[in-house]
Amino acid sequence: MTAGSKESLRVHIRWMIRRDMTEVMAIEQQSFEYPWQEEEFIRCLRMRNCIGMVAEHEDRVVGFMIYELHKTRLHILNFAVDERFRRRGVGQQMVDKLIGKLSPQRRTRIVLEVRETNLDAQLFFRRCAFRAVAVLRDYYEDTVEDAYVMQHRYRPQPKVEELSVNNRISRLAG
Repeated sequence: MTAGSKESLRVHIRWMIRRDMTEVMAIEQQSFEYPWQEEEFIRCLRMRNCIGMVAEHEDRVVGFMIYELHKTRLHILNFAVDERFRRRGVGQQMVDKLIGKLSPQRRTRIVLEVRETNLDAQLFFRRCAFRAVAVLRDYYEDTVEDAYVMQHRYRPQPKVEELSVNNRISRLAG
C-alpha cells in the first residue's frame, strides 16, 4: 500500500520524545502557514501540564498533537497529520485517544481554537463531534484573523444492556 492510497491506516499513539522533533517539525511546516518554531514546541513541552503525543506508522511519525491538561478540560494547542497520510483515519484515532481521557468526574471537555480560514480543520473537528462555541476576535498575533473555539463534551457511552433493550423496544413498537 502506498502513502497515496486512501485506505484506513492503523497507527500507534505514544508520548512524543526528543528524537521525534525532526519529523514533527516537517509535518508542522507543511501543515501551517504560520508554523510553530522548534523552540515553541520545547518551551511548551517543558511545562508540567503540557503533553505531546505522536501517531506512528511503520516507525514513522505521521501525526502529532500537543495539549494541556487543566482541572476540568483538555486544551489542544497544536494538531496535525502529515499531508501524505490525511483522510486515512490518523487524526480520528488521535482525537479518539483524547476523548478516551474524558470522564464525568474530572475532565469533561476538550477545547481548541481554529483559524477562521482553516476550513479543513473546522470540518474535521465537526466530524469528530466538536462544536463551535465562541469566536475570539483578532486572536492571532501573526494576522488579524479570528479563531473559532471548538469544544467536545464528555458523553457517557450507553451500556450494552441499554442498547439491546432499546433495540427490542423499537422492534416491538415499529
